[in-house]
Amino acid sequence: MHDHPRPVRRPIGVLTLLLPVSSALALLAGCAADGPTAPPTGPPSDPAPAPADTARDELAALAAAARDRHLTARYTLSGTDGPTRDITVTSANDGSWRVDVPGGALGGTADVSLAATPDGLFQCALPSAGHSGPASCVRLGGRDDAVPHRLDPRVQHPFTDWLEVLTDRRTALSVSVATAPPGVPGSCYAVESTAASLTPPLDVGIYCYQPDGTPTFVRAALGTLTLAGPPGPAPDTVPLAGPVVAGEPLGQQAEQASPSPGTS
Repeated sequence: MHDHPRPVRRPIGVLTLLLPVSSALALLAGCAADGPTAPPTGPPSDPAPAPADTARDELAALAAAARDRHLTARYTLSGTDGPTRDITVTSANDGSWRVDVPGGALGGTADVSLAATPDGLFQCALPSAGHSGPASCVRLGGRDDAVPHRLDPRVQHPFTDWLEVLTDRRTALSVSVATAPPGVPGSCYAVESTAASLTPPLDVGIYCYQPDGTPTFVRAALGTLTLAGPPGPAPDTVPLAGPVVAGEPLGQQAEQASPSPGTS
């Protein structure tokens, strides 16, 4: 008997394994084609808007420069009950200051000068309709004391203690950029108080400064102060307008006329 040739057995196991892999690859390719596409790459988005407190930071920096700014300058004061007046501001190199205020006492009839020196805080009465004598000064307190309310003409604040308020980030203020009035140089900011208080730390209003800290414009409850010309150099210290005397300072209110004898 002859041996019959055995049939050749092919490695069908390998084909069995390969077919599912090919099918899986095809399935994956189909899913990838039908799935979501990758987000397109484009130009970067617009920059985020500036933080809300940027204006607050800018104003604080300008107010700090104003505290270090030593000068002699003239300002016009308008928007009050009386006529437009010239205010003279002196900030000396030693940190002393002086503000001369025509019509700053006795209902606008007396001119006064407020000054803070190493010897204290003074009010000086200047020769005017309400003060016929020579200039003389009365000490109100220590150098860093506040002017009593009944004596306060208020126009000195934007050049003195309000600068400290504007530099203190803990003060409850809302600050935004404002448009400078025509002819006013520098940057302007609208300032509002965000704390309910009977005695706000400063007047709300518009405050403008040049980059070197020179105040150029203030519009507030005290009136409108506008820089009237280029500032001059500062003295080493401010001189008082007259000698210091014992006496009473001039108040804001006009003095009442004394009744004539025999009248009721």
